[in-house]
Amino acid sequence: MRFLLFLLTISLAACQPAKPPQEAPFQFPEAEKPAKRLNVGLLIMDGVYNTELTAPMDILQHTIFHDEWGMNVFTIAQNDDTVRSFEGLRILPDYQFERDSIPFVDVLVVPSAEHHLDSDLENQALIAWVKETGLKARYVMSLCDGAFVLAKAGLLDRVASTTFPGDLDTYQKMFPHLDVHTDVHLVHDGKFITSAGGARSFEPAMYLAEMLYGKKAADGIARGMVIDWDVRKVRKFVSGFI
Repeated sequence: MRFLLFLLTISLAACQPAKPPQEAPFQFPEAEKPAKRLNVGLLIMDGVYNTELTAPMDILQHTIFHDEWGMNVFTIAQNDDTVRSFEGLRILPDYQFERDSIPFVDVLVVPSAEHHLDSDLENQALIAWVKETGLKARYVMSLCDGAFVLAKAGLLDRVASTTFPGDLDTYQKMFPHLDVHTDVHLVHDGKFITSAGGARSFEPAMYLAEMLYGKKAADGIARGMVIDWDVRKVRKFVSGFI
């Protein structure tokens, strides 16, 4: 009888499905944890798209609830006129780069706007400000077609980047010298994070939050905003990592 029980135990064990191997945690590029509150400046202008603005704004602002050195988030426009988003939201900018003394921008965020493929790229004052601010910033992030503004300012000349999937062909034709990735939603190269935008506009901000403040903080932000977040599931290219 004992022998039969032994055989039955072995048979049952053999029928159990094998446990899938544990997926290794994603290794972020080495980043210095903030030792002060970082200033995040979001560049806004008429025609800015709500999602590309509010998604990173919400997530990066929520870092203050999960780390003592969470981020100070504000909007920056060219002048003090009320900005009207593409969807009709009216926004009064916190700062105007033509007239105000703006706090140092540690993280420059450029959301997509309606005219980022045409008239905004001809705005010399805008492009000059983006170039100057982006060169000094610790990190620079674009959402969707915001990459066109960074590229026009010459900030992406030596790094990999991406943009809104529907505008990748235009992006490559307009800036043929760039290293463009077409099969990802997020690219991180050096201090530059470019992304596809749209409903995935939370991804680059969550990525930056986890890289700087750790998984515990990122998980807390995700829970608070009811986001299903796992950096391993993001379609991304990270320089030196895949």
